[in-house]
Amino acid sequence: MIVYVIKRLLTLIPIIFGLTFVVFLIMALSPGDPTTTILGNDYTVEAGARLRQELGLDKPLVVQYFNYISRLVQGDFGKSYVSREPVMDQIAARFPSTLKIMAASMLLALPIAIPIGIYSGTKPNTLISNITLVIALLGVSLPVFWTGLLLILLFALNLGWLPSNGLDQGVLSLILPAIALGSSYIANSMRTTRSSMLECIRQDYVRTARAKGVPERSVIYDHALPNALMPTITVLGMSIGTLLGGSVVVETVFAIPGTGRFLVESINKRDTPSVLGCLVIMALCMAISNLIVDIIYAYLDPRIKAQYKTGRIE
Repeated sequence: MIVYVIKRLLTLIPIIFGLTFVVFLIMALSPGDPTTTILGNDYTVEAGARLRQELGLDKPLVVQYFNYISRLVQGDFGKSYVSREPVMDQIAARFPSTLKIMAASMLLALPIAIPIGIYSGTKPNTLISNITLVIALLGVSLPVFWTGLLLILLFALNLGWLPSNGLDQGVLSLILPAIALGSSYIANSMRTTRSSMLECIRQDYVRTARAKGVPERSVIYDHALPNALMPTITVLGMSIGTLLGGSVVVETVFAIPGTGRFLVESINKRDTPSVLGCLVIMALCMAISNLIVDIIYAYLDPRIKAQYKTGRIE
Protein backbone atom coordinates (compact mmCIF):
# COMPACT_ATOMS: atom_id res chain seq x y z
CA MET A 1 0.00 0.00 0.00
CA ILE A 2 2.79 2.42 0.91
CA VAL A 3 4.55 1.73 -2.40
CA TYR A 4 1.32 2.41 -4.27
CA VAL A 5 0.78 5.70 -2.43
CA ILE A 6 4.33 6.81 -3.23
CA LYS A 7 3.84 5.95 -6.91
CA ARG A 8 0.61 7.97 -7.02
CA LEU A 9 2.28 10.95 -5.38
CA LEU A 10 5.15 10.80 -7.86
CA THR A 11 2.68 10.96 -10.75
CA LEU A 12 1.72 14.42 -9.47
CA ILE A 13 5.06 15.80 -10.66
CA PRO A 14 4.40 15.58 -14.44
CA ILE A 15 0.78 16.66 -13.86
CA ILE A 16 1.86 19.84 -12.09
CA PHE A 17 4.51 20.57 -14.72
CA GLY A 18 2.02 20.08 -17.54
CA LEU A 19 -0.64 22.18 -15.83
CA THR A 20 1.69 25.08 -15.09
CA PHE A 21 3.16 25.03 -18.59
CA VAL A 22 -0.22 25.14 -20.36
CA VAL A 23 -1.66 27.84 -18.07
CA PHE A 24 1.54 29.90 -18.21
CA LEU A 25 1.51 29.76 -22.00
CA ILE A 26 -2.17 30.72 -22.21
CA MET A 27 -1.69 33.68 -19.87
CA ALA A 28 1.44 34.82 -21.72
CA LEU A 29 -0.20 34.63 -25.16
CA SER A 30 -3.46 36.27 -24.07
CA PRO A 31 -4.00 39.72 -25.62
CA GLY A 32 -3.15 42.74 -23.52
CA ASP A 33 -0.36 43.80 -21.24
CA PRO A 34 -0.64 43.05 -17.51
CA THR A 35 1.22 46.26 -16.69
CA THR A 36 -1.64 48.36 -18.09
CA THR A 37 -4.07 46.58 -15.76
CA ILE A 38 -1.78 46.92 -12.77
CA LEU A 39 -0.91 50.61 -13.27
CA GLY A 40 -4.36 51.69 -14.46
CA ASN A 41 -4.59 55.45 -14.93
CA ASP A 42 -0.96 55.85 -13.86
CA TYR A 43 0.26 53.92 -16.89
CA THR A 44 2.92 55.49 -19.08
CA VAL A 45 5.34 53.87 -21.47
CA GLU A 46 8.23 54.50 -19.09
CA ALA A 47 6.32 53.26 -16.03
CA GLY A 48 5.17 50.17 -17.94
CA ALA A 49 8.74 49.37 -19.02
CA ARG A 50 10.01 49.73 -15.45
CA LEU A 51 7.26 47.50 -14.12
CA ARG A 52 7.88 44.85 -16.76
CA GLN A 53 11.53 44.78 -15.81
CA GLU A 54 10.67 44.62 -12.12
CA LEU A 55 8.30 41.70 -12.65
CA GLY A 56 10.65 39.90 -15.03
CA LEU A 57 8.23 40.18 -17.94
CA ASP A 58 10.94 41.58 -20.20
CA LYS A 59 12.67 38.20 -20.29
CA PRO A 60 11.87 35.46 -22.86
CA LEU A 61 8.92 33.24 -22.01
CA VAL A 62 11.14 30.19 -21.57
CA VAL A 63 13.26 32.02 -19.00
CA GLN A 64 10.16 33.29 -17.19
CA TYR A 65 8.69 29.79 -17.00
CA PHE A 66 11.85 28.13 -15.72
CA ASN A 67 12.30 30.91 -13.16
CA TYR A 68 8.78 30.20 -11.92
CA ILE A 69 9.32 26.41 -11.83
CA SER A 70 12.63 26.78 -9.98
CA ARG A 71 10.80 28.70 -7.27
CA LEU A 72 7.81 26.35 -7.27
CA VAL A 73 9.88 23.23 -6.54
CA GLN A 74 11.15 25.05 -3.46
CA GLY A 75 7.59 25.72 -2.31
CA ASP A 76 7.62 29.35 -3.42
CA PHE A 77 4.51 30.27 -5.42
CA GLY A 78 5.88 33.71 -6.19
CA LYS A 79 4.39 37.11 -5.53
CA SER A 80 1.23 38.61 -6.96
CA TYR A 81 1.75 41.14 -9.73
CA VAL A 82 -1.01 43.32 -8.30
CA SER A 83 -0.68 43.23 -4.50
CA ARG A 84 3.04 42.30 -4.46
CA GLU A 85 2.24 39.89 -1.62
CA PRO A 86 3.20 36.18 -1.59
CA VAL A 87 0.63 34.17 -3.52
CA MET A 88 0.59 31.39 -0.93
CA ASP A 89 -0.35 33.84 1.82
CA GLN A 90 -3.27 35.15 -0.24
CA ILE A 91 -4.49 31.63 -1.04
CA ALA A 92 -4.12 30.56 2.60
CA ALA A 93 -6.27 33.51 3.68
CA ARG A 94 -9.04 32.59 1.21
CA PHE A 95 -8.95 28.78 1.07
CA PRO A 96 -10.80 28.27 4.40
CA SER A 97 -13.84 30.04 2.92
CA THR A 98 -13.79 27.65 -0.04
CA LEU A 99 -13.47 24.67 2.28
CA LYS A 100 -16.44 25.89 4.34
CA ILE A 101 -18.66 26.03 1.25
CA MET A 102 -17.50 22.63 0.02
CA ALA A 103 -17.94 21.02 3.44
CA ALA A 104 -21.39 22.57 3.88
CA SER A 105 -22.51 21.35 0.45
CA MET A 106 -21.28 17.81 1.16
CA LEU A 107 -22.87 17.76 4.64
CA LEU A 108 -26.08 18.86 2.98
CA ALA A 109 -25.86 16.42 0.07
CA LEU A 110 -24.76 13.10 1.56
CA PRO A 111 -27.50 12.68 4.23
CA ILE A 112 -30.08 13.43 1.54
CA ALA A 113 -28.69 11.72 -1.55
CA ILE A 114 -27.58 8.35 -0.18
CA PRO A 115 -30.73 7.40 1.81
CA ILE A 116 -33.00 8.50 -1.04
CA GLY A 117 -30.82 6.65 -3.55
CA ILE A 118 -30.97 3.48 -1.43
CA TYR A 119 -34.74 3.69 -1.02
CA SER A 120 -35.45 4.39 -4.68
CA GLY A 121 -33.07 1.60 -5.70
CA THR A 122 -34.78 -0.97 -3.48
CA LYS A 123 -38.25 0.23 -4.52
CA PRO A 124 -37.98 0.65 -8.30
CA ASN A 125 -40.93 1.61 -10.49
CA THR A 126 -42.71 3.31 -7.60
CA LEU A 127 -43.92 6.90 -7.53
CA ILE A 128 -41.18 8.02 -5.12
CA SER A 129 -38.49 6.31 -7.18
CA ASN A 130 -39.67 8.02 -10.36
CA ILE A 131 -39.88 11.41 -8.63
CA THR A 132 -36.32 11.09 -7.29
CA LEU A 133 -35.11 10.16 -10.78
CA VAL A 134 -36.69 13.31 -12.24
CA ILE A 135 -35.21 15.44 -9.44
CA ALA A 136 -31.78 13.91 -10.08
CA LEU A 137 -31.97 14.68 -13.79
CA LEU A 138 -33.01 18.28 -13.04
CA GLY A 139 -30.18 18.70 -10.55
CA VAL A 140 -27.61 17.52 -13.08
CA SER A 141 -29.04 19.72 -15.85
CA LEU A 142 -29.38 23.05 -14.04
CA PRO A 143 -26.25 25.27 -14.15
CA VAL A 144 -24.81 26.24 -10.77
CA PHE A 145 -24.85 29.98 -11.51
CA TRP A 146 -28.52 29.85 -12.55
CA THR A 147 -29.47 27.95 -9.40
CA GLY A 148 -27.53 30.45 -7.30
CA LEU A 149 -29.25 33.43 -8.88
CA LEU A 150 -32.70 31.88 -8.37
CA LEU A 151 -31.91 31.22 -4.71
CA ILE A 152 -30.81 34.83 -4.24
CA LEU A 153 -33.96 36.17 -5.91
CA LEU A 154 -36.27 33.95 -3.85
CA PHE A 155 -34.75 33.67 -0.38
CA ALA A 156 -32.66 36.86 -0.17
CA LEU A 157 -34.45 39.54 -2.20
CA ASN A 158 -38.11 38.49 -2.12
CA LEU A 159 -38.40 36.70 1.24
CA GLY A 160 -35.43 38.27 3.00
CA TRP A 161 -34.75 35.11 4.99
CA LEU A 162 -31.06 34.60 4.15
CA PRO A 163 -28.08 36.80 3.22
CA SER A 164 -27.12 36.97 -0.43
CA ASN A 165 -23.39 37.63 -0.19
CA GLY A 166 -20.32 37.11 1.95
CA LEU A 167 -19.83 34.85 4.98
CA ASP A 168 -20.33 37.48 7.68
CA GLN A 169 -23.45 35.92 9.18
CA GLY A 170 -22.04 32.52 10.03
CA VAL A 171 -24.10 29.44 9.21
CA LEU A 172 -26.86 31.49 7.61
CA SER A 173 -24.40 32.77 5.01
CA LEU A 174 -23.48 29.20 4.05
CA ILE A 175 -27.00 27.94 3.35
CA LEU A 176 -27.62 29.39 -0.11
CA PRO A 177 -24.08 28.76 -1.47
CA ALA A 178 -24.18 25.21 -0.11
CA ILE A 179 -27.51 24.52 -1.80
CA ALA A 180 -26.35 26.00 -5.09
CA LEU A 181 -23.06 24.12 -5.05
CA GLY A 182 -24.49 20.89 -3.67
CA SER A 183 -27.53 20.58 -5.96
CA SER A 184 -25.66 18.84 -8.76
CA TYR A 185 -23.72 16.77 -6.22
CA ILE A 186 -26.97 15.60 -4.61
CA ALA A 187 -28.30 14.64 -8.03
CA ASN A 188 -25.17 12.73 -9.04
CA SER A 189 -24.89 10.86 -5.75
CA MET A 190 -28.59 10.02 -5.70
CA ARG A 191 -28.58 8.75 -9.27
CA THR A 192 -25.39 6.72 -8.80
CA THR A 193 -26.56 5.14 -5.53
CA ARG A 194 -29.93 4.26 -7.06
CA SER A 195 -28.41 2.62 -10.14
CA SER A 196 -25.82 0.75 -8.12
CA MET A 197 -28.38 -0.50 -5.62
CA LEU A 198 -30.65 -1.68 -8.45
CA GLU A 199 -27.76 -3.69 -9.85
CA CYS A 200 -26.66 -5.15 -6.52
CA ILE A 201 -30.08 -6.39 -5.38
CA ARG A 202 -30.27 -8.48 -8.57
CA GLN A 203 -26.99 -10.30 -7.90
CA ASP A 204 -26.82 -13.99 -6.99
CA TYR A 205 -25.39 -13.39 -3.50
CA VAL A 206 -28.44 -11.28 -2.63
CA ARG A 207 -30.80 -13.99 -3.91
CA THR A 208 -28.86 -16.56 -1.88
CA ALA A 209 -29.14 -14.45 1.28
CA ARG A 210 -32.88 -14.13 0.80
CA ALA A 211 -33.22 -17.84 0.12
CA LYS A 212 -31.48 -18.57 3.42
CA GLY A 213 -34.11 -16.53 5.23
CA VAL A 214 -31.92 -13.54 6.04
CA PRO A 215 -34.13 -10.57 7.08
CA GLU A 216 -34.68 -8.10 4.27
CA ARG A 217 -33.12 -5.25 6.24
CA SER A 218 -29.94 -7.28 6.71
CA VAL A 219 -29.94 -8.25 3.03
CA ILE A 220 -30.05 -4.59 2.00
CA TYR A 221 -27.72 -3.02 4.53
CA ASP A 222 -25.27 -5.84 5.24
CA HIS A 223 -25.00 -7.53 1.85
CA ALA A 224 -26.03 -5.16 -0.94
CA LEU A 225 -25.17 -1.73 0.45
CA PRO A 226 -21.37 -2.15 0.93
CA ASN A 227 -21.02 -3.09 -2.74
CA ALA A 228 -23.53 -0.49 -3.89
CA LEU A 229 -21.55 2.29 -2.20
CA MET A 230 -18.41 1.65 -4.25
CA PRO A 231 -19.57 3.73 -7.27
CA THR A 232 -20.90 6.38 -4.89
CA ILE A 233 -17.46 6.70 -3.30
CA THR A 234 -16.02 7.10 -6.79
CA VAL A 235 -18.45 9.96 -7.42
CA LEU A 236 -17.45 11.43 -4.05
CA GLY A 237 -13.78 11.49 -5.04
CA MET A 238 -14.44 12.88 -8.50
CA SER A 239 -16.86 15.44 -7.14
CA ILE A 240 -14.05 17.20 -5.27
CA GLY A 241 -12.92 18.57 -8.60
CA THR A 242 -16.51 19.43 -9.51
CA LEU A 243 -17.00 21.23 -6.21
CA LEU A 244 -13.74 23.15 -6.64
CA GLY A 245 -14.79 24.18 -10.13
CA GLY A 246 -18.28 25.03 -8.93
CA SER A 247 -16.86 27.10 -6.09
CA VAL A 248 -15.40 29.47 -8.69
CA VAL A 249 -18.93 30.21 -9.92
CA VAL A 250 -20.63 30.15 -6.51
CA GLU A 251 -18.09 32.45 -4.88
CA THR A 252 -18.48 34.89 -7.75
CA VAL A 253 -22.29 34.83 -7.63
CA PHE A 254 -22.47 35.16 -3.83
CA ALA A 255 -19.44 37.53 -3.54
CA ILE A 256 -17.59 35.17 -1.20
CA PRO A 257 -13.88 35.94 -0.66
CA GLY A 258 -12.65 32.43 -1.44
CA THR A 259 -10.07 30.84 -3.69
CA GLY A 260 -12.47 30.57 -6.62
CA ARG A 261 -13.27 34.26 -6.64
CA PHE A 262 -9.59 35.05 -6.19
CA LEU A 263 -8.87 32.95 -9.28
CA VAL A 264 -11.43 34.87 -11.36
CA GLU A 265 -10.09 38.23 -10.19
CA SER A 266 -6.53 37.14 -10.93
CA ILE A 267 -7.47 36.09 -14.47
CA ASN A 268 -9.15 39.43 -15.09
CA LYS A 269 -6.06 41.27 -13.83
CA ARG A 270 -3.64 39.05 -15.78
CA ASP A 271 -1.99 38.11 -12.49
CA THR A 272 -0.19 34.98 -13.70
CA PRO A 273 1.48 33.88 -10.40
CA SER A 274 -1.86 34.04 -8.58
CA VAL A 275 -3.65 32.10 -11.34
CA LEU A 276 -0.97 29.42 -11.35
CA GLY A 277 -0.98 29.20 -7.55
CA CYS A 278 -4.75 28.70 -7.38
CA LEU A 279 -4.74 26.03 -10.08
CA VAL A 280 -1.81 24.13 -8.56
CA ILE A 281 -3.55 24.02 -5.17
CA MET A 282 -6.79 22.85 -6.80
CA ALA A 283 -4.95 20.15 -8.77
CA LEU A 284 -3.26 18.91 -5.59
CA CYS A 285 -6.61 18.76 -3.78
CA MET A 286 -8.17 16.73 -6.60
CA ALA A 287 -5.24 14.31 -6.79
CA ILE A 288 -5.10 13.76 -3.03
CA SER A 289 -8.88 13.24 -2.82
CA ASN A 290 -8.72 10.60 -5.56
CA LEU A 291 -5.88 8.88 -3.71
CA ILE A 292 -7.91 8.84 -0.50
CA VAL A 293 -10.84 7.30 -2.38
CA ASP A 294 -8.59 4.52 -3.71
CA ILE A 295 -7.38 3.80 -0.18
CA ILE A 296 -10.97 3.66 1.09
CA TYR A 297 -11.70 1.15 -1.68
CA ALA A 298 -9.09 -1.17 -0.18
CA TYR A 299 -10.88 -1.22 3.16
CA LEU A 300 -14.33 -1.71 1.65
CA ASP A 301 -13.33 -4.44 -0.80
CA PRO A 302 -10.90 -7.14 0.43
CA ARG A 303 -10.16 -8.13 -3.19
CA ILE A 304 -8.69 -4.70 -3.91
CA LYS A 305 -6.72 -4.78 -0.67
CA ALA A 306 -5.20 -8.09 -1.73
CA GLN A 307 -4.18 -6.56 -5.05
CA TYR A 308 -2.45 -3.73 -3.19
CA LYS A 309 -0.48 -6.24 -1.12
CA THR A 310 0.62 -8.26 -4.14
CA GLY A 311 1.56 -5.08 -6.03
CA ARG A 312 -0.68 -5.82 -9.01
CA ILE A 313 -2.34 -2.39 -8.95
CA GLU A 314 -0.37 0.28 -10.78
